[in-house]
Amino acid sequence: MNLAAIFGCSGPVLTGAERDFFRAAQPWGFILFARNIEDAEQLRKLTADLREAVGWNAPIFIDQEGGRVARLRPPLVRDWTPPLDMAVAAGPNAARAFWLRYRLIAAELLSFGIDGNCAPMADVARADTHPFLRNRCYGEDVATVIANAKACAEGHLDGGVLPVLKHMPGHGLARVDSHLDLPRVDIDVETLTKVDFAAFKALNDLPLGMTAHLVFEVLDDRPATLSPEMMRLIRQEIGFDGLIMTDDISMGALSGTVARRSERAILAGCDVVLHCNGDLDEMESIADVCGDLTEAAATRADKALSMRKSPSDIDISALEAELSSLLNG
Repeated sequence: MNLAAIFGCSGPVLTGAERDFFRAAQPWGFILFARNIEDAEQLRKLTADLREAVGWNAPIFIDQEGGRVARLRPPLVRDWTPPLDMAVAAGPNAARAFWLRYRLIAAELLSFGIDGNCAPMADVARADTHPFLRNRCYGEDVATVIANAKACAEGHLDGGVLPVLKHMPGHGLARVDSHLDLPRVDIDVETLTKVDFAAFKALNDLPLGMTAHLVFEVLDDRPATLSPEMMRLIRQEIGFDGLIMTDDISMGALSGTVARRSERAILAGCDVVLHCNGDLDEMESIADVCGDLTEAAATRADKALSMRKSPSDIDISALEAELSSLLNG
């Protein structure tokens, strides 16, 4: 059985202490950041070493949205404009552009042994959405966000990479950066249901989702990640039955020790705790409290991994040319 956790590591090479810890703890998956990446050969070795440490083909995730949030950068991979800018540039062809963009990104990721990406985002952008999030969004209305997010997810799956839907049940109303502070939303339930929650409901068949560190004051005074009420809403009203991971449990939006946060997230109904900063002491404290995947979480995890397929054949040059035509035509 796997630990209900996804962990990072401290640098570009797995340390002996990390290897021993991962072997003993058996986290369900891993996540990589810029600090873990030097060159192609090193990155392929790191992904292989992580899987060797746990003894199975564990999923390895990354945040490779393109634009500002891109852990891999040129010359290893292509550079991309922010998603919202691309959506505007592509106009009526945006959904096709999103499929092309993320099919190309999937090919890049898989070439390094990375088979999960923290995208698509179904957060609906507002005029006052905090800049940390706004240009990462896929549109300013529900229909556009749904179409572009579906295309993004399909591009990943066609490329053999698992998409992670975020940030559930909607982060577009945030006016502060949840990496630093806790956003609070005081909007009415009707608007939330028709806009923010509706985008995620239309994508509830995706294999993996990520929570939002965000308080919806009309529903609960706890961040969604730590709220049984919000997790019930995600499962029952939005109807999402995929594996749910927390957003990074070490972010500034949450209070208390990472161990206590992790314990509360699991009790609230999250399947897996995501911890990103590679701090071994923190990871050890999380392993002590979050336990193994529950039976329901293990079933969801197995279902998600069953969608990790061999990529479809593509002509890279043809896809690049088509995307360029859509954006510049």
